[in-house]
Amino acid sequence: MPVSKAQQVERDAERLYSALSNLVRVYQFRDRDKICCHDISVTQCHALEAVDRLGPRTSNELAAELYLDKSTTSRVVTTLERKGYVTRQAHPQDRRSVLIDLTSAGRKLLTRIQADLVAETRELLDDFDPAVREAAPRLLDKLANSAQRRFERSACAPGQNGCC
Repeated sequence: MPVSKAQQVERDAERLYSALSNLVRVYQFRDRDKICCHDISVTQCHALEAVDRLGPRTSNELAAELYLDKSTTSRVVTTLERKGYVTRQAHPQDRRSVLIDLTSAGRKLLTRIQADLVAETRELLDDFDPAVREAAPRLLDKLANSAQRRFERSACAPGQNGCC
């Protein structure tokens, strides 16, 4: 019996959900084990990556980027500041706000962590066909961008407690 397009999309969605769930689970444990060796949490590492990628951010902007509530973000930043990885500076246009930026120690730490993770990923990719290695990041970027746009359009905004 032929399968309808809707049935095929449903099957594909179930398989992709399962594969992504497995990948996220494995990477969460891998990240926890690899990153924690550097004396920071995975969330703290994500914060360093966001500030590195986007430049100095306010706590609210960082919270939105990390999909965390403001109080959690504040604790993450306070810990990173205490460890010497970020600074809080007066915002040049808004005296009520502060900007969170990386210190040179924060940049060095992030560079070490990323080098470790990229080296491990390089080992994983070694046996893959070049076409697959080239296509995989494009597919994952498209999936992430599509999910982010969908999330931003939904009624749930990052950092809102009790939502959904």
